[in-house]
Amino acid sequence: MEVVRPEYLPDPALDRAAMEALQRAIADDARFEDDGRIDPAELTIDEPLELPDGTVSVSPATTAPIVVGIDQAFAEERAVSAAIAIQDGRVVDWSVGREPLQLPYIPGLLAFREAGAIVDALEGLSVEPTLLVLDGSGRLHFRQAGIATHVGVVFDVPAIGVAKSLLCGRPARSLAEPLPAGTRVPILADDSVDADLDTVIGHAYQSRQFSYPERRHVNPLFVSPGHRISAETTVEAVGALSAGYKLPEPTRLADRAVDVCKD
Repeated sequence: MEVVRPEYLPDPALDRAAMEALQRAIADDARFEDDGRIDPAELTIDEPLELPDGTVSVSPATTAPIVVGIDQAFAEERAVSAAIAIQDGRVVDWSVGREPLQLPYIPGLLAFREAGAIVDALEGLSVEPTLLVLDGSGRLHFRQAGIATHVGVVFDVPAIGVAKSLLCGRPARSLAEPLPAGTRVPILADDSVDADLDTVIGHAYQSRQFSYPERRHVNPLFVSPGHRISAETTVEAVGALSAGYKLPEPTRLADRAVDVCKD
């Protein structure tokens, strides 16, 4: 993959005001609407996938969509990122990126800490993704420019964010009680977000649930568009890419891969 917007590459040397200004510029260039490229029905994964042993032979199977899952980990003051390319239910390519850590974790500025390793991993892919699925937020962000938006705009590729916690925004209804599997609850912009009030900026999505949630339950994911995809299509895509686990298969495999590669 090649970087399309190098002016948006995250620079951890910037001060906070400059980082936030860059995020606002990225959000202005992001498109939180469908561009006709993503059909969730074409993304369906019916069974959990296995991470291949050893080197993957790069050989895209068909003209079917290629979905790349991305996750991050940390080892010895480095960020490590794995990018796993999936097509027709099999891994067709993968790449690992590494970058020295130069910032502590700061809510809302995750891309400046971690995206260098993600860019490194994506530049190492030999296939062209149809969709990026990142561990983190997209539009569900104070300045509508979470790590999925940032990376999506840098490469100008459709991207979605899948986060395990809600950074900002207001659920359309309470999430206090366990939700049945398949439930979607819109997340609306509130005063903490640079968007018109009550704009749907993402969803809480219950990808799976235990049979007796009153005893033990699974919390929802928080999914949002990053670039060139709408909030509605984002949650449908995550549903199509889920195959029995809490995480959708692309980021679940990327999580496993980065855990193997971080040492």
